[in-house]
Amino acid sequence: MDKDRSNSGFISQRWTRWKASPIGRLLAESFRAQGLLYGISIVAMIVMAGTAAGTAWMMEKIVDVMTNSEDRAAVFGVAGMVLILFMVRGVSSYLQSYFLAKAGNRVVAMQQERLYRKLLRQGVAFYKNMESSDILMRFTQGAQGARSLIDTLVVGFVRDMFTMIFLLGVMIYQQPTLSAICLVVGPAAFIGVRMLLRQVQNIMQGQMMSLAEIIKVIQETSVGIEVVKVFGLENRMIGRMDGAIKQVENRANEIKKLESITSPLMDILAGFAIAGVVVVSALGIGGGEPATAGQLMSFVTALIMTYEPAKRVSRMRVSIEAYLIMVNLIFDLLDEEETLTEKPDAIALTQGKGEVVFRNVTYAYREDTPVINDMSVTFAAGKTTALVGESGGGKSTIAGLVMRFFDPESGQVLINGQDVRDVTLNSLHAKMSYVGQNTFLFATSVMENLRCSRPDASDEDVIAAAKAANAHGFISDLPQGYETPVGENGTFLSGGQKQRLAIARAILRQSEILVLDEATSALDTESEALVKDALERLTKGRTTIVIAHRLSTILEADQVFVVQAGTVVEQGAPQELLNVKGAFHRLFERQFQDDTGKKPDAMGPSRPHTAA
Repeated sequence: MDKDRSNSGFISQRWTRWKASPIGRLLAESFRAQGLLYGISIVAMIVMAGTAAGTAWMMEKIVDVMTNSEDRAAVFGVAGMVLILFMVRGVSSYLQSYFLAKAGNRVVAMQQERLYRKLLRQGVAFYKNMESSDILMRFTQGAQGARSLIDTLVVGFVRDMFTMIFLLGVMIYQQPTLSAICLVVGPAAFIGVRMLLRQVQNIMQGQMMSLAEIIKVIQETSVGIEVVKVFGLENRMIGRMDGAIKQVENRANEIKKLESITSPLMDILAGFAIAGVVVVSALGIGGGEPATAGQLMSFVTALIMTYEPAKRVSRMRVSIEAYLIMVNLIFDLLDEEETLTEKPDAIALTQGKGEVVFRNVTYAYREDTPVINDMSVTFAAGKTTALVGESGGGKSTIAGLVMRFFDPESGQVLINGQDVRDVTLNSLHAKMSYVGQNTFLFATSVMENLRCSRPDASDEDVIAAAKAANAHGFISDLPQGYETPVGENGTFLSGGQKQRLAIARAILRQSEILVLDEATSALDTESEALVKDALERLTKGRTTIVIAHRLSTILEADQVFVVQAGTVVEQGAPQELLNVKGAFHRLFERQFQDDTGKKPDAMGPSRPHTAA
């Protein structure tokens, strides 16, 4: 009794571990979603396996009627059975192929849909730690590997295994003794294949790394082509690409070599089996009734037909190990802890004036290296607050915390009195607009790029926002006006044009909180003056956070925070800070002198107020 319980517990543990394994998870998810399609395909495969055995069994009847052709009824009967057999095989082959492919295509689509949704749930910090080439490789190779693994398992364990079982049944029925001789091939082939699996795992892991390197080189070439050209890096990039391609080629050859080893292994073992059958049959070893010509033909046909599915089954383990590496790429990404989550009981951000409060906020990208250090500040509702300071001081991180691109390690970020971690992300971001240092545009038309910030906006609203951002003029001059495609990330536009589109997009949003991170850095003096007027109209009544290195652009802000090493070291109205001659005054003086070669005092006291 105790032994039975022990065995039951062991089986239960093994089953639980298998369900949690990548293969178990993949099969459970795929068959749950596409069970009907796989079911039809599996039934068709079993029928195909049956027709293979039927073909071998029919050889006895064919040989018998051919040696006794006077029995016309038997001849036509056998001919009719052969015709029906092959018609059934043809229909089954179509059903198996079509429904297996349809289910496989859905599995690829399903895995890619899950992966993309998982990626969108991740916070900004996730993308800072994982290269885009790695993500792209997992998205493409992983999903295809999942499909190939399921196809290999289904075809191998259903069609090929059932074909071998049915054919083996015909062989045993016709010649039991000869069949026993052939059965020594199976264990020998299994032992040989087991020796190859460890090598396959190591090679495939290296193969995935090389594929990721190829994608990375292509991305870097596309994005940084100007740098490559100017600095003459063509040969360096060619070297990197050639090296990665060579590694992929070599590993692909190694994988194919290991897969191909199974074929000669099976050839040699099959040769021994058939040679043994010939000797035993010809010498009459084993006794028993002598076999008829039809029985021997049926047996030999079944033996030969077993050879191909047996060879595929012997290669199956090698293929499974290769595809399993790809599947692990998917589950590693799906199981990645989300860097930013929404509470199950999160509520909508309440209506308010848009006041933003930092209460003892600390944040670090890397452990023990805080970028924001115990910061407590208030961004007044409806006012414009400028963040200034040296690069790396934490200004962009402050903006990221406001927009909840990441969460503080300690302290609170409050908007309208609510902790941003307690509200839904949709309601939080619905009240925000953002223009960053690196303007991003989608590879679609100008109109769609502007309207993405407010999908229900009319064409008139979009055009009005473009005019306010001083973008309508150059848009009208484009070949198709507002319907002109901008290319990948706005490649058909200049930096200033892209930035004005980003500003128009923010204007169209009409949000309570506006974040401007170097929003005018790519504009010429004339465009900057016009856009500045538009921004002044836009920021009235809105909580605006401006990050600027060009201090002349923020002299009309309501208040200025000087940020150094993650701490606000000085705050107040711009003119007040200039009069105090503290950190802000030193920054302004150094920047102004760098631009003009003169000290501000030499230009007169009113100069800071009019600089633009």
